[in-house]
Amino acid sequence: MILTLILAAAVAFACAAVRHHLEHTEQKKTHYLNGRVVRTALYNRGSAFGLLPLGRCALAVVSAAVMVLSLPLWRRSRLGCALLLGGGSSNLYERLSGRGVFDYIQFPKAPGRLKKYVFNLADFAIFLGAVCISLASGGKHR
Repeated sequence: MILTLILAAAVAFACAAVRHHLEHTEQKKTHYLNGRVVRTALYNRGSAFGLLPLGRCALAVVSAAVMVLSLPLWRRSRLGCALLLGGGSSNLYERLSGRGVFDYIQFPKAPGRLKKYVFNLADFAIFLGAVCISLASGGKHR
């Protein structure tokens, strides 16, 4: 469990370091991979994908509850749990800071509605953590 928490802290630190660096660099759109990936700056004051129209405190409570509920999963996938906790705590910290979550990666050539969303490193950590936990669970429910 200690190693999982250390890795989660490292993920949260990496997310904060990238955010800090990008917040303090020129905020112009930068295109990569022939325009498939765009670095753009956006402060998201709502929830992921705009799914929950809640205030900042309610979003913080929901985020914290999800992270606490993920703790029992650490036995199935320590890496998955660390990624989920690290990314979640990074986004939670940003949300509680008052300015919103700083998102900066967009995929304008992605299919469907995915192209309009902007992500950050913590979002990718959360997604990969959920995938690791799902794969480690093998579809088994306990």
